[in-house]
Amino acid sequence: MTPDRAPTSRRGPLLLILFAALMAGAGNGISIVAFPWLVLQRNGSALEASIVAMAGTLPLLVATLIAGAAVDFLGRRRVSMISDALSALSVAAVPVLALAFGASAVNVAVLAGLAALGAFFDPAGMTARETMLPEAANRAGWTLDHANSVFEAVFNLAYIVGPGIGGLLIATLGGVNTMWVTAAAFVLSIFAIGVLRLEGAGTPDPAALSGGVWSGIIEGLRFVWRNRVLRTLAFIDLAATGLYMPMESVLFPKYFTDRNEPAQLGWVLMALSVGGLVGALGFAVLSTYLRRRTVMLTAVVTLGVAMTVIAFLPPLPVILVLCAVVGFVYGPIAPIYNYVMQTRAPHHLRGRVVGVMGSLAYAAGPLGLILAGPLADATGLHVTFLALSLPMLALGVAAVFLPALYELDREP
Repeated sequence: MTPDRAPTSRRGPLLLILFAALMAGAGNGISIVAFPWLVLQRNGSALEASIVAMAGTLPLLVATLIAGAAVDFLGRRRVSMISDALSALSVAAVPVLALAFGASAVNVAVLAGLAALGAFFDPAGMTARETMLPEAANRAGWTLDHANSVFEAVFNLAYIVGPGIGGLLIATLGGVNTMWVTAAAFVLSIFAIGVLRLEGAGTPDPAALSGGVWSGIIEGLRFVWRNRVLRTLAFIDLAATGLYMPMESVLFPKYFTDRNEPAQLGWVLMALSVGGLVGALGFAVLSTYLRRRTVMLTAVVTLGVAMTVIAFLPPLPVILVLCAVVGFVYGPIAPIYNYVMQTRAPHHLRGRVVGVMGSLAYAAGPLGLILAGPLADATGLHVTFLALSLPMLALGVAAVFLPALYELDREP
């Protein structure tokens, strides 16, 4: 092998994982815009939009737990490919049903069911790709902080491409036909992982596993609960997700649907992702200088302040700036979470620990969506935004006094 090709060969697995994450994330990014739009264009009901959004998040609690165990028991590469194949089928079903039975067949119940199916399959693919990062980073000669930062930057890039393309495609092709692009993105992710060859990504050694899937899930839960920093991060993420998710999944779609501005909705979601992309890449460069605890506290407080200002529904440019700021400060959070999970969990438990942490983060999402939809219909967007932003501010203040967060800056 020639010297100029050797580095590329070492980085090959990492690049394939990053490309797969980009494609699968773009597919999910399109869905974030397309599913609520398909509901809201029927009758403009924020309640029905929240039902579909909840259907896309409720399965995540159980699915992410199972996904972590599936990754540890079946193998990371295999689970990633199966997950993306099933996700592609769930979104392709929307235009297939419309072609076979007419647009009226794609009603709220059907959309909720397909959103639930897609949500059930997605966590396995995300967990599988994330758990392959340490080995891929080691082969490429990257630090784990660097690899996690770039991985999350790619994920944010996917949510720049996805919602932006989604909004434009809805405006030109319609919401139903937009789902073809979503399915194609998942197929590209399958191809990338299909050619991946990486140690630890294949079928696990049965000798390293004990019991069945359910006992494995319990083992992962027990490990997270006994680790103080993982337990604390799980509860912070649970609260922040429950307060933030309705803003992105229901309130912004409701606001821009009422104004008949699908492209503007895409711009707002793109601003969040652009900020996240810059923040994640910035953390890759500055991770040796920044304290992880400081970054965490800054992100939670800034999100609360920004959501409070957005509650007054300022002009679009102001909303875009605030969303970019939120994305920027939150960009490093996922790399920090990944680092803690990857360095605290043993190899054979890595998938289950990632699954447990993800499922706990999703646990509060459905509750927030259940409350946000009816509240928006009854009292308006301004009150609903405030009902979410003020507790977020309180969460930021409370986090300052949590001693477990000091462990973020201690090597395991």
